Amino acid sequence: MQSPDRCVGAEFCGVPIRSISVTDISPIGSTPPFNPFNPFRVSQTCGQLSSCRAPIASLECMEEFGLEPPNLTRFPISRQTSVTPGIRYRNLGKSGLRISNLGLGAWSMFGSQISDETAEDIITHAYENGINIFDTSEMYAGGKAEIVLGKILKKKQWRRTSFIVSTKLHWFGKSETERGLSRKHIIEGLHDSLERLQLSYIDIAFANKADPMCPMEEIVRAFTFCINQGLAMYWGTSRWSAMEIMVRLITGASNRKGEAYTVARQFNLIPPTCEQTEYHMLCRDKMELYLPELYHKIGVGSMTWSPLACGLFSGKCEEFAPLISKTSFKSYSWLKDKIQNDGSTKQHNKLRDVALLAEKIGCTVTQLTIAWSLKNENVQCVLMGASSVDQLLENFQALQILPKLTPQFMNEIDRVLNNKPMRQPFVKLR
Repeated sequence: MQSPDRCVGAEFCGVPIRSISVTDISPIGSTPPFNPFNPFRVSQTCGQLSSCRAPIASLECMEEFGLEPPNLTRFPISRQTSVTPGIRYRNLGKSGLRISNLGLGAWSMFGSQISDETAEDIITHAYENGINIFDTSEMYAGGKAEIVLGKILKKKQWRRTSFIVSTKLHWFGKSETERGLSRKHIIEGLHDSLERLQLSYIDIAFANKADPMCPMEEIVRAFTFCINQGLAMYWGTSRWSAMEIMVRLITGASNRKGEAYTVARQFNLIPPTCEQTEYHMLCRDKMELYLPELYHKIGVGSMTWSPLACGLFSGKCEEFAPLISKTSFKSYSWLKDKIQNDGSTKQHNKLRDVALLAEKIGCTVTQLTIAWSLKNENVQCVLMGASSVDQLLENFQALQILPKLTPQFMNEIDRVLNNKPMRQPFVKLR
């Protein structure tokens, strides 16, 4: 039991508590110097005490603090030594989770289109070059993507605290209870993903597409339960509209006014940390107009996927054809109709113009499009894919292109694309 004449602070300092008499308080004008070994002596007035407070540490100060000599720290600090120049780590939304500005996505590639050996090489190079997040889904290659990723992570024996794994839940099995965002599927689906990944917890569990058939309160409660049980650290949304995040989630699917933040405040539930959304040169509205507003209002961060527009920006200027090579993959059969139905001639003219701009600054179209996504300060992480190590290393070079994307050059890209989103002017009705 704690001694009555000692406290936690005194226990640490080894100084017993004693009463403070009136004579201990020095009058103004005769203040002795502050003695750090006698913290219980009131040696300054209230106004003077405030000047002795340590300033709030900035991120730069914290980074310097983390580089203390080994004899001053309790645990040795292990850092990756071959991080690619340009890799930055940012807070995901308004959480404390630090995430690399480039992430590796396993969209239908691992366990389906490439060999396990190639997948291991890609993940290894990504990790060694500073990427700390690997994104997958329960539906990628029928769950095989999670299995392959789990085997690789277990084989590498990297510290679990040094990387982030995210997965998505919604579609998986054929049964009605194996789809959607019911409490049953969220909890059981997360358990199944953990088993395939051979992990004890997921860093970020995403709700992939909103489920209009499920009450929003049930969804939020299920993810809150998973976090409280240690199955996940955070949860987020994927492919949700800003309206679904702001109105359905925060108001509990109610259209009545005055119920903002009802679910989060009334039931004390955990809100989503970020939204994972499609963002590239041909898809801009949601990321540039609506998600920044959600970040400032409710702290929802942004992770983006498909910076190459599902492969449209992966070829050279003369290689743009109505059907790109990826459509030969079975998992990309849906892309054929998308390309043909989105005004292919008009889009391909834009692609050629973008390729010319890439040649102008001495880079590939792939590097330019990834750098363009990174240039958006509201994007915390860009998820990119790779089918080979060479492709991954080429994508890393996009980080070196960022200084060349001057405001004048960005305006030139906007002129070529001619699709810069503009918010509709607000008209006040009298």
